[in-house]
Amino acid sequence: MSKEFKALLLLALLFVLSFSASLTMGQYPVSLGDSFLALVQFDENSVEHVIVISSRLPRTVIACFVGAALGISGVLMQAVTRNPMASPSILGINSGAIFMIVLVSTLFPSFAGHGLIWVGMAGATLAGSIVYMLGSLGHGGLTPTRLVLGGAALTALFISFTQAILVINQDGLDRILFWLAGSLAGRTLDAFLPVLPYISAAVAVSCLIGRHINILMSGEDIAKGLGQNTFLLKTLIAVLVVVLAGSAVSAVGNIAFLGLIVPHIVRLSTGSDHRWLIPLSGLAGAVLLLVSDVIARQIIMPEELPIGAMTAIIGAPLFVILARRNFSYG
Repeated sequence: MSKEFKALLLLALLFVLSFSASLTMGQYPVSLGDSFLALVQFDENSVEHVIVISSRLPRTVIACFVGAALGISGVLMQAVTRNPMASPSILGINSGAIFMIVLVSTLFPSFAGHGLIWVGMAGATLAGSIVYMLGSLGHGGLTPTRLVLGGAALTALFISFTQAILVINQDGLDRILFWLAGSLAGRTLDAFLPVLPYISAAVAVSCLIGRHINILMSGEDIAKGLGQNTFLLKTLIAVLVVVLAGSAVSAVGNIAFLGLIVPHIVRLSTGSDHRWLIPLSGLAGAVLLLVSDVIARQIIMPEELPIGAMTAIIGAPLFVILARRNFSYG
């Protein structure tokens, strides 16, 4: 049995366990049997069934898709920049989405609900497009270094603008704390459905281009010699990162560290074959976000920590451990 297949089996087991824990654990515990019955034979007169279907199931499903999107976007970001420290936020996607949401919420206080998801998507797309344009300027076209520098500059700019708006409009702070800290609480499938097709399509395409990314990682000249259109592939990767990370941030707010550490965790056990690394990172991202959400509900019950804070608490020590191993890309 190959190490990749072993990793797949382990992650699949962890996924089942974390998915079950997400349905059963919380301020009001629900047994595993009642959770299963709620899924297959819903009884509207059962409090347990109502809790599972109306609250636990939506946030669990959303956590799965968002975690997978962030894990895969992290792999793609590290591939296109050839930088082991890269994450979706390096393109300014997170900060762009948050800035647009804060700006629209401040200018149009009555504009809320599902519409803010599209606002966040627009901000993420705008940020990614600007960074990509900046990275393509000058002799030699798009390079990883220019992409990173452009992303860092734009991220700092968006963060400064966001802070300025919050200082000016403190009355609206409560309305947008959800987006700043990241949270799965109160999210419904109806609110998530608009971005679900984009995440699903981007995940599928990402898994299909693993072989092409492997060729790209062998070197620009070698990839071109093998007939690969490296510019087109890099453009596709950048678009996929924007869609995946932008959809995730727009749906649940800012989630820290997940896109950065998940690819490294998976790479330690499977290597750098992107045919396996991409799908396994998606599965690992889902597991990590589910676990983070379960812990966030328990740690200060009856209240709960924002999921973004929880992933930072879990992710920061893991990142330090990985950094001490002097990891490199490839």
